[in-house]
Amino acid sequence: MTTEIKVPVLPESVADATVATWHVQVGDSVTRDQILVDIETDKVVLEVPATSDGVITEITQQEGATVLGDQVIAILSAGEASEGKATADAKTEDSKADEKPAESASKSAPADILVPVLPESVADATIATWHVAEGDSVSRDQVLVEIETDKVVLEVPATADGVMGKIIHAEGDTVLGQQKIGEMSAGSSSAAEGPAAAPEEAISADELASPSVRRLMTEKGLSASDVKGSGKGGRITKEDVQAAVNKPAAAPKAAEPTPTAQASSALGERTQKRVPMTRLRKTIATRLLEAKNSTAMLTTFNEVNMKPIMDLRAQYKDLFEKTHDTRLGFMSFYVKAVTEALKRFPGVNASIDGDDIVYHNFFDISIAVSTPRGLVTPVLRDADQLGMAGIENGIRDLAIKGRDGKLAMADMQGGNFTITNGGVFGSLLSTPILNLPQAAILGMHKIQDRPMAVDGKVEILPMMYLALSYDHRLIDGKESVGFLVTIKELLEDPTRLLLDV
Repeated sequence: MTTEIKVPVLPESVADATVATWHVQVGDSVTRDQILVDIETDKVVLEVPATSDGVITEITQQEGATVLGDQVIAILSAGEASEGKATADAKTEDSKADEKPAESASKSAPADILVPVLPESVADATIATWHVAEGDSVSRDQVLVEIETDKVVLEVPATADGVMGKIIHAEGDTVLGQQKIGEMSAGSSSAAEGPAAAPEEAISADELASPSVRRLMTEKGLSASDVKGSGKGGRITKEDVQAAVNKPAAAPKAAEPTPTAQASSALGERTQKRVPMTRLRKTIATRLLEAKNSTAMLTTFNEVNMKPIMDLRAQYKDLFEKTHDTRLGFMSFYVKAVTEALKRFPGVNASIDGDDIVYHNFFDISIAVSTPRGLVTPVLRDADQLGMAGIENGIRDLAIKGRDGKLAMADMQGGNFTITNGGVFGSLLSTPILNLPQAAILGMHKIQDRPMAVDGKVEILPMMYLALSYDHRLIDGKESVGFLVTIKELLEDPTRLLLDV
């Protein structure tokens, strides 16, 4: 029985994908759920697993080929693993003199390390970090390399125990989905340790470290002789470099002539550092410029008295945390107010698609999250159906994923409206830029005590500026101001959120 291996269904915004890396070859026996191939789009890398045990009988699309969603790229003959093995045994018996070398070659046959399949809207990706070096022993499911797209970072794990072979694409290289970026010899690492021991003794100092580690040593002003390698064959890891930097004795050694040190001495104390822009940062820059140049963006402002919400939080925060096992923050109030305002002003919950206006009847709110790699906007799904605790837990989970680099493409796609809170960093006022293809974005800011006129008297109140940036092609001034005033009224009188008035 034959099974067609197809490209996964691509998101609607992704036109095509690229075969990045085949992890198997024609004739290989595979097991159910084994990763066969990585498909790369312009956003993520998609892994295609085997649906059953069998043998790969045909690969129709090689690495680098452009493919479409649901396109057949290989044929799997299910249940023929034993036949393949019998054939291999027969070939081995033909030459008993070469039996042991053949077995050794079979055990150490290199397995391709492929870029995962990328979403349809992702054209390519960048090698971010290799966690292993050539010759390192690796275990099954150990992360070998991180692949960075314009939205997420994808981890490529080892499919079996073995030894890391050749690294074809170094850190910083641009690669495509399913593209081969390295090789790994599957099986026991003991066979590689014996023959490889002699060459490792002759490895030069530079070869003891991967490109990323050498770059890190250059940045820290260290040479290979300054760092004691803890990896196989004395190979230097990033942890070894960091340990050498933290040593008290590392300072004198760092003074040895290196390109960085020479440049620093030439400039005196006025040093500078040049690093390549990350994939995510380049994408952020491109999208922000696109939003600025392709929309009629306008920003309207208002201010809100936060005292009612602050009093409500002070009164119920302990009970809320005890009941729901999560803290009561401001964001749940913001999301609730935005969701209610979107219901009243459906034009703000719409987007432009060509010459059409698309009105969304659901409320997926993008939450701007600052991560070590840059600003991302994961989506809180169906916010109108969540309670305060559900919103707080959802935002917390997205923030943790963003911090740890675990956000998936599903977390990033969609979103009808964005909330960004620059107030956590001390921003008093800003004009946020649209998150395309959305039509509006709400900026929250620092809560600050200010003197305000209340019923003819001056009172000191905790005030916060609101900023709504919107696409004037779709949203008129009256609608935008009404939307922002609605949010102001809901935040200044939280009871409205409960009574839906």
